[in-house]
This record gives sequence, C-alpha cells and structure tokens, in this order.
Amino acid sequence: MAASKTKKSTAKKSITKKTKATKKSATKKVVKKTTKKTTAKKIAKPKRTKVICISHKEDADGISSAALIRQAFGGDAILVDYPGQMEALQQVVTDEKLKSLYICDLGLSKKTQDEFIEIMTTLRKNKVSITYIDHHDIDPAVVKSLQKIKVKVIHDINECTTVQVYNAFKSKLNEHATFVATCAAITDYMEDRPLGSKLLQMYDRQFALISATVLTYNIVGHQKEPDYLLYLVEELAESKFPHDIPNTFEFAQIQVEKLSQMIAKVKAGMKTMKNLGHMEILDSGASGAVNFVMGLSGKDVGVAYKERVDHGIYAVSVRGSKNCKVHLGKIVNSLATELGGSGGGHDRACGAVIPKPKIKKFITELNKKIK
Repeated sequence: MAASKTKKSTAKKSITKKTKATKKSATKKVVKKTTKKTTAKKIAKPKRTKVICISHKEDADGISSAALIRQAFGGDAILVDYPGQMEALQQVVTDEKLKSLYICDLGLSKKTQDEFIEIMTTLRKNKVSITYIDHHDIDPAVVKSLQKIKVKVIHDINECTTVQVYNAFKSKLNEHATFVATCAAITDYMEDRPLGSKLLQMYDRQFALISATVLTYNIVGHQKEPDYLLYLVEELAESKFPHDIPNTFEFAQIQVEKLSQMIAKVKAGMKTMKNLGHMEILDSGASGAVNFVMGLSGKDVGVAYKERVDHGIYAVSVRGSKNCKVHLGKIVNSLATELGGSGGGHDRACGAVIPKPKIKKFITELNKKIK
C-alpha cells in the first residue's frame, strides 16, 4: 500500500511539474507573440490618406482647376509658377501620407520632362495615384511614358485645363462648377472651343466676361501673396462668384488703373524687329503688358520680359495675333531649352524662363523663327 501511495504521489508531482512547465512555455510563447505584434505596430507605415493638387498660380485656369479638384476630392492645393513646379514635386514625393496627386495646368518643357517622369515613377512605386490634366503642347513620347506607369493623363490642347477637369469629374461637382470652368475658358481665350462654348451658352455673356476679368485681375495682382491665392481656391470651391468674394471689384479697379498707365509706358519703351515687338517690364508683370506690346507694335507677335533678380532669370511672356502662322509654344519650348532655360505653351500664348545673359539672343532667335 505504501509503495502504491508513493508511486501515486510521484506521478502527481510529475504531472504538476509538466503542467507548470507547459504553462510557462505557453506564457513565453504568448509574451513572444505579443512582443512581435507590438514591434510590428511600431514600424508600420503611416496610412496614405492625403490628397494634393499642384496647380498653376499665375492665371484663372490654374486657380480654377485647383478649386474644382478641391470641390470634387477635398485635400490641399499647392500653387506654383512654372519654375517652381519641380521643387513642389520634389517635396511631395517624400510625403509618406500622400495618397492621390492631381497636377493641373502645368505644361512640361524639354528641360523638365525627364525629371518629371522620374518623379512620377517614384510616386507610382509608392502606390500614389496620379492624374495629370493639361492643355499645353506635350511631346507624345512623354504622354506614352506616363501612361506606361499608370499615370492617368487627361490632355487636350483644344480646351483649357479647368474645362477638362469639369468634364472628367462633373459627377462629383455641383452646378456652380460650370461657371468656374466658363471663366477659366474666357481668360485662356478658349471660350470658342467645343466644350468651352457650350458652357458659355449657359450664362449671360457680359456677366461671364466681367466675372472672369475681375477674377483674373485679383489673381495677377496677388502673385506675391500665396495665402490670398489659396483663399481664392477655397472660395471658388465653395461655389462663390467673384463678386461674392470681398473687395474683388475694388482691387480689380486698382489693377485697371495700373494697366491704363502701362499703355503710355509701352509706347515709350517698346522696341520692334522685323517680326515682333518686345519690351523689358520693370514695374508690373510681363503677362499684363505683353498684349499691349503686340498690339501697339503693329506686329503679329509681342514679347514682354521681366527680370527675376532672385533667380538670375527673365520671366518671358509671348503672344501672337490671329494672323500668326507659327506655333509659338513649340518654338519657344525648343529655343528656351537650347539657351539653358525652359518654356512652352499654346500656339498663340506661351511663356519661358530664360537665363539673364541669354535674353537678347532669345529675342533675336525668336524673331528669325517667326515667318
């Protein structure tokens, strides 16, 4: 009996030890698993939720495009001029929260297109969705390269960018978006195009023209105030008419007075060559003066340029009359690249960035290429 009790006691102790060992082992496993899970959470990448629109800041088409993207998809706008485009893209490419990127009304030049494709490729590898919407002349090979990496390209040289934004996403936009697109078409001289003309028919022509003009003068006059430009994007996205935005008509009147003074300055300072008129602008934007240069020179092409001292370059605006027989955007793109700058645009309205020492050569060579 005693032997039997001893055996039972030994067996119980053995079972108890095994049970404890099993519990300890299980506890260790749980601890290990918990540790692994906790570690995994710490190194998890942040969720991509951010929507950003990079758009042109210098005219109503770029501002209006950003407004409609904001209305359709929310998110934030980054407004840039052509020289600032690549810098803005370099900033967003490192944003780990970026989910969707929209790029509007920012044409590519031969100087910038390769870098642009590289940045787009990096963003696509990071699973960022990209939509590129533009109406400037683009190398077809660039479009193919972008489509190959699954960048959605919406591109039509016959409609302004805002009209294309509206047409692509109208199911996500309200009725007021048609007016925003109409104003953009007017200010880009594209209200006679197939889609733009249909939108303009919805409104009283004079009402649309004065609204577009007031909006343009406010944009041009606030180029050194980025917060105000972003404010305009927000107000337009909230379906405000230009006359609903405080002080817009008063500010437009100030701009009109400045432009009226420009007429006398252009008459006094303008120079002419065989095929174009040109002038350096000192106290206003080149884009505001270039039409005066073209009109008052009696030539089919006008060139206005203003030095940007901080960058060592000239910002150049080029305009052509209806009688201009060449595609100015293509010529300026090629010529600017040859001279170490960049440029491009439409057939009769385009711009360039030219290194300061090369501005005279740019004008001389442009005059030769216009026949």
